[in-house]
Amino acid sequence: MKTTISQVHKHVGEEVTIGAWLANKRSSGKIAFLQLRDGTGFMQGVVVKSDVEEEIFTLSKNITQESSLWVTGTVKEDSRSPFGYELQVSGLELIHEAVDYPITPKEHGPEFLLDHRHLWLRSKKQHAVMKIRNEIIRSTYEFFNDRGFTKIDPPILTGSSAEGTTELFHTKYFDEDAYLSQSGQLYMEAAAMAFNKVFSFGPTFRAEKSKTRRHLIEFWMIEPEMAFVDHEESLEYQEQYVSHVVQSVLSNCKLELHALERDVSKLETVKAPFPRITYDEAITFLKEQGFDDIEWGDDFGAPHETAIAEAHEKPVFITHFPAHIKAFYMKPDPNREEVVLAADLIAPEGYGEIIGGSQRIDDLELMKQRYEEHELTDDAYKWYMELREYGSVPHSGFGLGLERTVAWIAGVEHVRETIPFPRLLNRLYP
Repeated sequence: MKTTISQVHKHVGEEVTIGAWLANKRSSGKIAFLQLRDGTGFMQGVVVKSDVEEEIFTLSKNITQESSLWVTGTVKEDSRSPFGYELQVSGLELIHEAVDYPITPKEHGPEFLLDHRHLWLRSKKQHAVMKIRNEIIRSTYEFFNDRGFTKIDPPILTGSSAEGTTELFHTKYFDEDAYLSQSGQLYMEAAAMAFNKVFSFGPTFRAEKSKTRRHLIEFWMIEPEMAFVDHEESLEYQEQYVSHVVQSVLSNCKLELHALERDVSKLETVKAPFPRITYDEAITFLKEQGFDDIEWGDDFGAPHETAIAEAHEKPVFITHFPAHIKAFYMKPDPNREEVVLAADLIAPEGYGEIIGGSQRIDDLELMKQRYEEHELTDDAYKWYMELREYGSVPHSGFGLGLERTVAWIAGVEHVRETIPFPRLLNRLYP
């Protein structure tokens, strides 16, 4: 019976055949231990010399790393293995012999591994990270679909910036200027006026010349937008969403978290509600911690966010930022106009901001004022203004960066390991 590693638990005591690659092997005289992978998981195959034909045992001893083969054997329970099963091999058939596979079990530098990213993805830890990424995506759809959201796909080519930044990738759109999208948010606001609650999931681009472990040039964003929802309600959606994703990974990616040696006790506490502090309180706290360089009105850097995160076990919201350091579309606090109804969600353990969100301006006259202050042209943003002219309502939204979230949940050091083929400042290959 042909099956996959992920399905062998259904075939204990039965003989099965699996198409696999050899990840590694070791032998001790009359027994060969084959570390097999088939894309769905990793499993050990045990070849006992006395139980197989001589040519099968010889092949098991000589087969090279990453060669592909058909493996036939009986599924056995194995309490010593985190996977719980092993294959008592009775037959091997070589499909293709790999010669001089470049990524060996020895240590390799990050540049070498990134040059061979197309092969590095096969390794157990990289496989685990991608499976966790997949679970976050799956549970994201589950969360929003179960709550009546409609998925809407914003354009990737746009005629303007979403936040007035200059860090955009420029291209020619026939005879017009165009840019790769840095956010689908403005378009999601239009969609929310048509569908009430919407979300997008897609690639975004920042031409930011950053080399930090938190930054990618191309990354993926989940961007919900909700009509008739205020700032406080939006925060509740955010903490429920993040809680749902983390608990889904804990439930469905136990083997992957084990492979990454992730301390799951730090994830088990991630359940709504999350703590909240205001920007004012954050400034006071940072000064008390010895950050003499920070003043009211400054944006937070990575060291500031890490210090705030270390004071909390769960992700923490920082709310009510100064208006001048946030985007033009954020709604001012009606009780204090110099701050906006916005929040950043800071992940624990030094992973930084994973969500930025706000209540949006719904007042036409105030939005006109913002256009003038930020020198936004009617040509590029006329349609966005019209959302306030025709049936404007209170509405809120947020954006979650997928790769930073994967890095935090998986416990990996750098976001370059959280996307299949990272695009970095000096890397467009492979």
